Amino acid sequence: MAAALELFVEKGFAGTRLEDVAARAGVSKGTLYLYFDSKEALFKAVIQEGIVPILEEGAGLVDNFAGSSADLLRALIGEWWQRIGNTPLAGVPKLMISESGNFPELATYYHDTVIVRGRDLMRRTLQRGVASGEFRDIDIETAIDVIFAPVLMMVIWRHSLGACCGASARHDPQAYLQTHFDLALNGLAASRSPA
Repeated sequence: MAAALELFVEKGFAGTRLEDVAARAGVSKGTLYLYFDSKEALFKAVIQEGIVPILEEGAGLVDNFAGSSADLLRALIGEWWQRIGNTPLAGVPKLMISESGNFPELATYYHDTVIVRGRDLMRRTLQRGVASGEFRDIDIETAIDVIFAPVLMMVIWRHSLGACCGASARHDPQAYLQTHFDLALNGLAASRSPA
């Protein structure tokens, strides 16, 4: 799985050959075919084993979180960054953006398996905050996009211009995320009447 992920991110889906994955993993191509009958099946396995468990843990976090909705939002994005954004899995969003037109069936799979679940976690968090009065009443579906966009932009940037344009093109992830939380949470906060 690690070899496949590296090559998908490095070469793209179209440019990755099963022979290359087998070579990088140190196995024969025949061995690879014992487990995966196609490159598409291998890609789906990378998503199922790499990203889906993190989303499932996120669902448990949302279901059982006892703190504020602001803290839950911070925890969700923080966990996403630590478990996906700051790992080789961070290359998958850029891969999907660049390859979706050529491989619509994989884009649909990724959408249904990852994006729909991720949006549900964010939706439930925002609904929780609105229902408790912590967040103001907002267009939740649009807010999901607005909250996700900067975080996705950071990983896309890291796997594109940030990878080739030197230190000046790189963001400090902690400073970036702190600024994002500050802007998002202040924008979401319900106004308080002066006492």
